[in-house]
Amino acid sequence: MENPTVQILFDYFPDLTAEQRDQFARLDALYRDWNAKINVISRKDIDNLYLHHVLHSLGIARVIRFRPETAVMDVGTGGGFPGIPLAILFPEVRFHLVDSIGKKIRVATEVARAIGLQNVSLVHRNVAEEKGQFDFVVSRAVMPMPELVRLVRKNIHHRQKNSLPNGVLALKGGDLSQELLPFKHCSESWDLSGYFKEDYFKGKKLAFVSL
Repeated sequence: MENPTVQILFDYFPDLTAEQRDQFARLDALYRDWNAKINVISRKDIDNLYLHHVLHSLGIARVIRFRPETAVMDVGTGGGFPGIPLAILFPEVRFHLVDSIGKKIRVATEVARAIGLQNVSLVHRNVAEEKGQFDFVVSRAVMPMPELVRLVRKNIHHRQKNSLPNGVLALKGGDLSQELLPFKHCSESWDLSGYFKEDYFKGKKLAFVSL
């Protein structure tokens, strides 16, 4: 039986296939099990998995629908956010999940394997050492945008195939004006409260810098 809290995803994304619905529904038990062994989500927050972590990750999909064969790198993925929810939602997109902490990548790897994700690769690596090329880099509250852009500029290739130019998409909170100031001619931000009605999303934003 599906955990009732997964229904929030189905309400916002009603066109999910039966397989996608099953994959999302299985995340709750998997993350509870792994989180008891390796803490990747605050123990107080595990009951809010779908709202605070999965739906938050899918905020990126409210702004861009990645086209098939798009390549996306998730920097500082932790236990797999936003990469795993996005990989479920976009099965024809390739996701590369990177984290410098090995035990976190282990959790993300085991969760992806358990739900049968075929479109993800996961690696224990500092992003400074990552040499792959991607259309987009995504992240979730990992580091300030100028630092992130400096580290991943080398990883963005220039073949365009999506509605947004290639670049960095970062889930953030608070006032982003100073953080985006160096990119004032090539950046944009969206309030997630414009897409999701829950109070949690007040002040939550998605920032974009084209590279």
